[in-house]
Amino acid sequence: MADRTHPYHFFQCDRKKVIEEIGKERLITHLKEMLLIRNLEIRGEAAYQQGKVGGFYHSYMGQEAIQTGCIAAAGKDHWYTTTYRCHALATLLGATPNEIMAELYGKETGNAKGRGGSMHLFTDRLLGGLAIVGGHVPIATGAAFTIKYKKQKNRASFCFMGDGAVAQGAIHESLNLASLWNLPCIYVVENNQWGMGTAVKRAVAVTPIAESLAKSYDIRSYTLDGMDFFQCYAGFKDALQHAVQESRPVLIEAVCERFRGHSISDPGLYRTKEALAVVMERDPIQLLKNALIEMGWLSEEQFKELDREEREIVLAAMKFAEESPWPDPIHLEEGVFAP
Repeated sequence: MADRTHPYHFFQCDRKKVIEEIGKERLITHLKEMLLIRNLEIRGEAAYQQGKVGGFYHSYMGQEAIQTGCIAAAGKDHWYTTTYRCHALATLLGATPNEIMAELYGKETGNAKGRGGSMHLFTDRLLGGLAIVGGHVPIATGAAFTIKYKKQKNRASFCFMGDGAVAQGAIHESLNLASLWNLPCIYVVENNQWGMGTAVKRAVAVTPIAESLAKSYDIRSYTLDGMDFFQCYAGFKDALQHAVQESRPVLIEAVCERFRGHSISDPGLYRTKEALAVVMERDPIQLLKNALIEMGWLSEEQFKELDREEREIVLAAMKFAEESPWPDPIHLEEGVFAP
């Protein structure tokens, strides 16, 4: 679990003001989005374990508040780039459960016609789930350059990465260029404490990550509690405003902890069951649910019904994937730059 005594300087938000701004209906919608992500990951893992999904599978469980809060605050009209842990962001940006599940199954009706699998989902605003650690960060930086070159107003490039990518040279080159060229790029380090199976304190020399690195490149930093939807929403909103108004890069560290191993093949033996149980006490979905219940905007029974509805959507997507056709090998080389 993230050490809460660590000298993180978390972004301060007025929760009451955030709640008033978002309102009841939108908050329930965002809770449903997080429930859809959670159910999609649970059922996707189950399909993988049954041998219906091949390749790798990286779950976003435990981190749902970060990207849900980001899209809630920023909207979908920006460029987005992320890692191979891409199911949540694709869902939030409009990829349907049917096309995502079909892609996991490798079917023709999938998001990438069965060619990409779990790690390579796309939408018209999502430049990819990309599998090379740190390799997508220059792409996001290029998207920010395009925004500036075309003089597009109120647009930014969002780049999500894990804490394990921070030591890669591509990240430092990108931060340096973005600062030199005044690019509206928002780099987000989702610090889930474990770069694969190595604790962040054993892999990254300087912490807090965003606060330390940002000083080196003369850019603004934010540190967010990645388990708290309200703080994520407020932090991303503030960061976007700075990025687009000043045409400057921003570095965000969202402190969280994933509920699963690095991938489905990782048993997570580097942390005890007791430590994981403590982490799960701060389940971002439960925290948002409890806040809604405290405000009288939701009951426990209503929450269970919302969860059931999202689970049924995912179960229907699994049926769709099962019944979808396999790709025809004759079309294998279509839609690629170089066969």
